[in-house]
Amino acid sequence: MAIKIEKKITGYNVVTEDDKAKAAEAEKLATQHKAEIVQLGEPLSRPDKLVGNTYKIKTPVTEHALYITINDVVMNEGTPQEHRRPFEIFINSKNMDHFQWIVALTRVMSAVFRKGGDVTFLVEELHSVFDPSGGYFKKGGKYIPSLVAEIGEVLQQHLEEIGMLKKSEPDEHQKKLIAEKRAEYLEKVTAAGGETNSEGFPAGAQLCGKCSTKAAIIMDGCLTCLNCGESKCG
Repeated sequence: MAIKIEKKITGYNVVTEDDKAKAAEAEKLATQHKAEIVQLGEPLSRPDKLVGNTYKIKTPVTEHALYITINDVVMNEGTPQEHRRPFEIFINSKNMDHFQWIVALTRVMSAVFRKGGDVTFLVEELHSVFDPSGGYFKKGGKYIPSLVAEIGEVLQQHLEEIGMLKKSEPDEHQKKLIAEKRAEYLEKVTAAGGETNSEGFPAGAQLCGKCSTKAAIIMDGCLTCLNCGESKCG
């Protein structure tokens, strides 16, 4: 096939058979790299039977309770390495206000579970979601920044129960010290005619940055939490 050259020739190269072979090899390698798929973990197939837990949560932002079910798959069953890991999550409620995004969230989370690998990062991601309208305090005085963060609380509780996360709580010595400090401070508050909230902490307590509970007070010149023992001195 003849090709008409419209422009002035300023230089030329002769393509040899070796050049053609190298170009073909390079194209073949490029095609292979494009076809490679990197798996972060081996996808899990669904067994006929799963074990799981259902958690009931009631929040001020929903009229009806939410029921969160997390089903687990048993890995390496019958061996010393037997353990449970989450496989799927469902959320049911009579309240349909949040139906669309809750279905979307549970499907994405279930897909992450089935991919395998470390899924504990979801707890921090859910905890970091804040409602622009403001959060709320749950029973016990803990501040929850959003309904999504509440779902993160349930996921954290579940992962702690099946051993994928370690419970972040004070040891026995710290618990004893916190209880003594709390009793000492509340005794002074009561003697001075002060009030406590429904959770048993001083009414004027600040929000603790560690456990998100309104239990931080100034004690011995330091801001100390009467719930988790966190203490900062300015």
